[in-house]
Amino acid sequence: MNPIATDDYKLKDTHPKLGERWPHGGIRGVGGWITSERATSTYDLVEQTFYLYVRVVKAKDLPPNPVTSTCDPYVEVKLGNYKGKTRHFEKKTNPEWKQVFAFSKDKLQSSVLEVFIRDKALAGRDDCVGKVVFDMNEVPTRVPPDSPLAPQWYRLEDRRGETKVKGEIMLAVWIGTQADEAFPEAWHSDAASVKGEGVYSVRSKVYVSPKLWYLRVNVIEAQDVESADKTKLPECFVKAQVGNQRLKTKSCPTRTTNPFWNEDLVFVAAEPFEEQLVITVENKESASKDELVGTVSLPLTIFERRLDHRPVHSQWFNLERFGFGALEGDKRHEYKFSTRIHLRVCLEGAYHVLDESTMYISDTRPTARQLWKQPVGILEVGILSAQGLQPMKTTDGQKTTDAYCVAKYGLKWVRTRTILESFSPKWNEQYTWEVYDPCTVITIGVFDNCHLGGGGGGGGKDSRIGKVRIRLSTLETDRIYTHSYPLLVLQPSGLKKMGELHLAFRFTCLSLANIIYLYWHPLLPKMHYLHPFTVSQLDSLRYQAMYIVGTRLGRAEPPLRREVVEYMLDVDSHMWSMRRSKANFFRIVSLFSGMISMSRWLDEVCHWKNPVTTILVHVLFFILICYPELILPTIFLYMFVIGIWNFRFRPRHPPHMDTKLSWAEAAQRDELDEEFDTYPTSKSQDIVRMRYDKLRSIAGRIQTVVGDIATQGERFQALLSWRDPRATSLFIIFCLFAAMALYVTPFKIMALVAGLYLLRHPRFRSKLPSVPSNFFRRLPSRAESML
Repeated sequence: MNPIATDDYKLKDTHPKLGERWPHGGIRGVGGWITSERATSTYDLVEQTFYLYVRVVKAKDLPPNPVTSTCDPYVEVKLGNYKGKTRHFEKKTNPEWKQVFAFSKDKLQSSVLEVFIRDKALAGRDDCVGKVVFDMNEVPTRVPPDSPLAPQWYRLEDRRGETKVKGEIMLAVWIGTQADEAFPEAWHSDAASVKGEGVYSVRSKVYVSPKLWYLRVNVIEAQDVESADKTKLPECFVKAQVGNQRLKTKSCPTRTTNPFWNEDLVFVAAEPFEEQLVITVENKESASKDELVGTVSLPLTIFERRLDHRPVHSQWFNLERFGFGALEGDKRHEYKFSTRIHLRVCLEGAYHVLDESTMYISDTRPTARQLWKQPVGILEVGILSAQGLQPMKTTDGQKTTDAYCVAKYGLKWVRTRTILESFSPKWNEQYTWEVYDPCTVITIGVFDNCHLGGGGGGGGKDSRIGKVRIRLSTLETDRIYTHSYPLLVLQPSGLKKMGELHLAFRFTCLSLANIIYLYWHPLLPKMHYLHPFTVSQLDSLRYQAMYIVGTRLGRAEPPLRREVVEYMLDVDSHMWSMRRSKANFFRIVSLFSGMISMSRWLDEVCHWKNPVTTILVHVLFFILICYPELILPTIFLYMFVIGIWNFRFRPRHPPHMDTKLSWAEAAQRDELDEEFDTYPTSKSQDIVRMRYDKLRSIAGRIQTVVGDIATQGERFQALLSWRDPRATSLFIIFCLFAAMALYVTPFKIMALVAGLYLLRHPRFRSKLPSVPSNFFRRLPSRAESML
């Protein structure tokens, strides 16, 4: 790997000019009505950007068109080459628009702002009803947290501005920053080319994840179950469905009319509860045929919401089914009572519904708000800009990128506005989250907007550019971090840098005592440990929770699309990957590197590679033998000293995506092709056979290692199992003499002799294996019993 490219994958320090600094000098106009320099703290993690805001409220007494005798008005706001238009109303002389336009001050091309009211014509040019003109040097500056500027009525002028005409328009015009509350909903001049529904998809928005509950359905029993075949008893099982989630119990082990199961089925449900719980009892007539016994649909709102592990009352529900008997005539569509079922159903409020991996979880609170603790901190993130973005699509023959950011922490999702046709977009938007646990992770992703209403391709899906994860526990409190993060994406062709994302963030501690308190308590709510789910249940429930979150956020306006949600939540993190397997293996190896280094050092001490070190170890050993009460204090003091020493070398930056740790740089083309394959596979038979053979080869090595570990364990068991009578006899006789020797010999003497034997000089060592090692390797295992 090229060292220059490797350095390009690292995090970099940046020094942006953060904070809002307002101009001074008492100049009315762009300087505002401010007589001194003022810094605000509400938007101090982004670079200040000025905008000209125009709020168009309404108009009155507009003159009708002399030809059509009606007026179809709309407003056009013009500033240099930039034009923004409101929607038009048909046959209305007193329209209301309530729309805000924002023009970037850096791109102002005129010293005059013109606001036109036009009458939309069916054909030809729209007529000008009147206009209002503003001198840019006279526009006031509004400084948050001042109240919004009150709109005023302005008399319309003719096109030339010479005479007043009939009609008035209510406007408010001011200079502000991105901290203005009008900023998110405003029409922006840099998105003037977006038309139709695409206008809504370029605005910044805040989303809230739906409130998720675990629905626990305890299927206890049923009564009076009838089979169509009266000659044999039914063999029943229960199916339960909530939305697209379907689960079923095992078949009752005995054929009976009163089957008993007592099985728990767990689903994920989201407020507001739109789905119903559908319970179906079926009889297994044969291996390929199931008979419907009865069904019932229950709204989720009738079930109790449990906040702890107390038992919930059970209920009986009558099942119904359609009758289709030939002799029933017109009654075949009537409901027919068949049986009843005993259920214990509750909505679990004391669990945290996992919709993301626990490795980089962003929220650990239980579902029920009554169980929430007070926040321990505040996280502020300034999404500044990006640089060097790669072209993501081709529009009108030109390669472009329309980038926006999405940040997810806890239940709150934020989406910045879309910057059109820019490889170095500047957002300068700041967001704030309450922190309930510092051992959580915020995820920030960058995407290309493919829903601007003007084509753009992308298969109808927003393309991923890259993402960044930041663990809050690695941050120092009250420190502002400003870094440029590489946006790395793994593609079938290999690792690719898509650009850099510039961020500023700060973690503010509200209560140090509460943070320290959290470190001694479980990460998840206590119900996860009192009544835990199985691993397979958690995987299935997490996938269902992801699906529900993606569906609900996809129904917002503008939608946060499913491909965005799935990428942010890592929906495919559980899929097999040769690259990830290698990375995890070498992570384990690196964990044992310290132990391996220690064993090598001890071996050098035992073989007197450095006589001075060996003599010092002998002295320390004699001291610990004479004063054994110093052993534990010495160990803890050693760890304290090591911790203080490592403080000098502590990380100065929060961790980021590590390409070496992920084995992304060394991944082979075939491994990446396998990682991006669909499930089930879509590759040809020859490729699948080749990958299967490769997997068999790797699994064979793992099988050998596991077999060796099992062999050593079975040899330990063979010491006393009499599988080898002579070996067991020798061992138990040795144990008898060892017990007597240890009983009459002080422990300090035995430890001293053992230590001196271990540290003996190489002159007294033999190159042959030791007697205990020879004896242990001769013990039998069960390997010879395997086929």
